[in-house]
Amino acid sequence: MRCAVLGILLMATCQLGAEPADARAVVTASEPSELSVTVYRDPNRGVGDAMNRHWPRGFAMITESRDVTLPPGESTIRFEGVAEGMIAVSAIVTGLPGGAIEKNRNASLLSPASLVDGTLGNRVTITRTNPATGKAVSEPAIVSSRADGGLVLQTASGFEAVHCSGLPEKLTFDKIPSGLSAKPVFTIDTQDTDGGTFRVTLTYLAWGFDWQAHYVAALDDPAAGPDKSDQHSLSLMSWLTVLNDNGQSFSDATLLAVAGSLNIVSDLQALAEPPQGQPLSLSCYPIGSTAYGTPFGPALAPPPAPVMLGAMSDEITVTAMRAQEKSLATPAALQAVEEQLGDLKLYRVPERMTLAAKGMKQFAFLQRDNVRGDFLYRFACAPSDTLEDAPIPMEILLRTLNDKAHGLGVALPMGGISLFEPSSRGALLVGEEYLRDYAEGQEIELGLGVSSQVFANCVPQERTGKSAKARIMRAKLANANNQPVRVRMVLGATSQWDRPSGLGDVTVKDGAYIAETIVPANGTRRLRWKIRPVSH
Repeated sequence: MRCAVLGILLMATCQLGAEPADARAVVTASEPSELSVTVYRDPNRGVGDAMNRHWPRGFAMITESRDVTLPPGESTIRFEGVAEGMIAVSAIVTGLPGGAIEKNRNASLLSPASLVDGTLGNRVTITRTNPATGKAVSEPAIVSSRADGGLVLQTASGFEAVHCSGLPEKLTFDKIPSGLSAKPVFTIDTQDTDGGTFRVTLTYLAWGFDWQAHYVAALDDPAAGPDKSDQHSLSLMSWLTVLNDNGQSFSDATLLAVAGSLNIVSDLQALAEPPQGQPLSLSCYPIGSTAYGTPFGPALAPPPAPVMLGAMSDEITVTAMRAQEKSLATPAALQAVEEQLGDLKLYRVPERMTLAAKGMKQFAFLQRDNVRGDFLYRFACAPSDTLEDAPIPMEILLRTLNDKAHGLGVALPMGGISLFEPSSRGALLVGEEYLRDYAEGQEIELGLGVSSQVFANCVPQERTGKSAKARIMRAKLANANNQPVRVRMVLGATSQWDRPSGLGDVTVKDGAYIAETIVPANGTRRLRWKIRPVSH
């Protein structure tokens, strides 16, 4: 097999030669016949934190099935093409009759520098081309220096540095040094008395993956919307985006994503230690005097171009339909299926697909056409709040219950949500929010900004009681809508205040006392209650 290592300053061709004799035979496993990639979110990414497309900090569990033919006795199996972010200590190999004796993660990739270092003291062929005549002249040479000090060859003319003759030069290597590969390699030593062909399974964790969800909701009734109607229905579609920052593609793989919070105590990034492919630095011998120095500086191989956000965005693949055709009105042709995984949720894509190197894959995992909910208006009115005797616009909440009666009843992974309202000019964005993880049966509330129709005045009226610590609070609620609205008042933290009196049904939500009331259409409502601090 011929291979080439090309660079601006060095071109080298090499031929794979026979490996030196060893007591342990080296065999290479086949390409994966079965491949599964299960992606886990970055465990430290919180609600509202976007997925880092340049430096994903999630991980994946990769399972490969490969065929391997073993000779009798001891042998070393090479698994080529594993993820560069492989966490070698997590690797498990099953299906070998003799089990595993030793496992290793090859640290060096085939590169100009490793090719030179592995050939130190051995013969190569250097070919120089005269640019005037086009004539190429080849001669044998011996590599006399490592790549970190420039490339020095010993020829019939003496010792000379490559790239100092002024002529185009090419090096030809007879073979690839032992242990080098253009792909990341994982090896395992095993032993079998009889040998034979076996189907083995390699399972390992790999760093450099992540995924995130995003929801798109559209109000179905053009006349419904914040400040227009209390009850409404909406269409909801959810997309799951999987990111692979490794340099390897996973072709024809079963793709899965796990939702939920995992307890990760290991430093997965430090354990990954991806293999390195070092560039070759070429330097010439000094020409001139030591006073004036050399006119030739070191020539370095150019660094790889950075991956820009726009470039990566262009590589995203949308499964089920073209990106420009995504629409809530068009059902997704391919939708992930939800499965239970202990206390976690697993989303499985029903068809095999390819997760490209340095790329993203997007697919639908939820579509509901009749999710029912209502609008709720909220404001805070606790004695400890900064209160002014002036109308304050209330926050608008979209509220629903994650159950089948309200059109849902499925797990909702953490992610962003965009709410659109139909209009005569098409769908218009009316709000964006972030969802935490919601289990089935939980109440969901989404903030949609502030109202221009519903206001509140809330101030403390007076102190009362022997200790003068109790407060009399009063509020005036105003509704300029043509329909009645439901208002929630947040009355104070349970850790600071006793349960208020004078408001009827007071409940606790998110560590605070709340009370809800109805404000009539184009009307007002006045409220008065008593509250005292917690006694210590």
